[in-house]
Amino acid sequence: MYTMSFIRRIKRQGHVYLAEVENKWIHGKCVQRHIRYVGREADGQTVLSASLSEVEVDQIKLYGPLLVLNHLAKEIQLADQLGPYSQEILSLVYAHCLDYRSLNHMPSWFERTDLNYLLNLEGLTEKRLVGALDSLEALDAEVWQRQLFEIVRRQYRLRPSGVIYDVTNPYLYGDHCPLAKPGHDKEEVKGRPLIQIGLGVTQEEGLPIFHQVFDGNVHDARTLQDLVTRFRTYQIGPGLFIYDRGIVSKRNLQDIKRLHWDTLCGVPLNEHLKKFWRPWTDPQQLMQLSRRQRVGQTVFYVQLQPYSLGDVPGHLAFCLNERQQRDSRESRRDEVLYAQKLLAEGKSIKPGLERFFDSQGSLLSEKLAEAEEFDGYSCLFCTRSLPEDKMLSLYFNKDVVEKAFRTLKGITQLRPVRHWLAERVRAHVFLCYLAYLLLSLLQYRLRKTDFTAESALLELNTMYKVYLRDAKHRFHLSRVVALNKRQELILKTIDKSLLNS
Repeated sequence: MYTMSFIRRIKRQGHVYLAEVENKWIHGKCVQRHIRYVGREADGQTVLSASLSEVEVDQIKLYGPLLVLNHLAKEIQLADQLGPYSQEILSLVYAHCLDYRSLNHMPSWFERTDLNYLLNLEGLTEKRLVGALDSLEALDAEVWQRQLFEIVRRQYRLRPSGVIYDVTNPYLYGDHCPLAKPGHDKEEVKGRPLIQIGLGVTQEEGLPIFHQVFDGNVHDARTLQDLVTRFRTYQIGPGLFIYDRGIVSKRNLQDIKRLHWDTLCGVPLNEHLKKFWRPWTDPQQLMQLSRRQRVGQTVFYVQLQPYSLGDVPGHLAFCLNERQQRDSRESRRDEVLYAQKLLAEGKSIKPGLERFFDSQGSLLSEKLAEAEEFDGYSCLFCTRSLPEDKMLSLYFNKDVVEKAFRTLKGITQLRPVRHWLAERVRAHVFLCYLAYLLLSLLQYRLRKTDFTAESALLELNTMYKVYLRDAKHRFHLSRVVALNKRQELILKTIDKSLLNS
């Protein structure tokens, strides 16, 4: 049983009176008991029955950001799906959105917040938090994520027409976790133990649909192969699957086709495709006005050709970014000229540049020309018949999932992972996934304002709840500090009811 007293506003005959009442949670039901009369409201101000000189500030608690996060979590019935440790898990999720450091730091952070009231949770300990992490292992992650997304889809009336998929690989401290394996570090740092995380988000809103943790040495394409099977169970109509060239494979294309979905992906320029496109690498032939397409601040020149990858028919788009071509070429030439100077002085050069020189240190011009041939060119493959401008816009503006990873690695403190047990690593990623879900819902609510989710939470950081007490008359009173205009706008945009909380 948990109890807490608070002030209730009672309207009678045009007047507003204040009474201290107490909620008792008994067998999951809330029972309210009147304790004592406190005062009344007049002209919008609180008039206490006691002298102000007798009232002292008891506690000041962080309230604003937690009020918003808890409101969003309630809307999607998050607590109802998290089992017996739901309130402890939610406290960890909120901390990941705001100020997460470590499990042993959580109890002291919890004491500075109003979560004991918002979550009906008191006396949080590290032991209970560890129990909450371990309880996540009992959840069927596949079923759970599907059910949660269905709730989000209904609540926000979503009709997803596209899914963007990508993979990131955060590193772990230590080398004892069985998931941690050496792999292709996307930050190009060698020697770090990695895990792979696959993430799918809605194309338009950037809301997470599913995620999964893999060993660090699993190839990006294999991660999608595993997740496509799971995606089959989602009740989402046919749409467009968008992903990077490192993820494409014949198997993935075939599996997505069997789902009656279309694919838009990047394709590596291997030797076969280079031979196919070589007739178009002359910029004078490709850079015609009729082939010019602008995507944001970038200009492409595009040639479209029918093509089949494996037995999946579609179209290839050969795209030239002239600015990128020029920058890549000049950067390489700077390195080659500097390496040539070092070799003449008998010094070592940057690894990878040896191929441009013979044993005497003379420049091999044909090797340099070979390296420059496809600078600035990229290749896309699409199974849906789309206009060139639409195809390029959809693919090159897919940074919504990249922003998701930046959020996961930044605000939610995904990286680096400090747990060693595989179950704890998965639980840690799961918490970050839930934190990102709440942040993306907040971002979606604020889409018509100038606020981002992060800036809104920072703005609400000064929204405290102040607890007052009168030792003589033994009553307690809580008040939220006055809101500024920006805070009012945030709360009003999310839900007008929050202004009265």
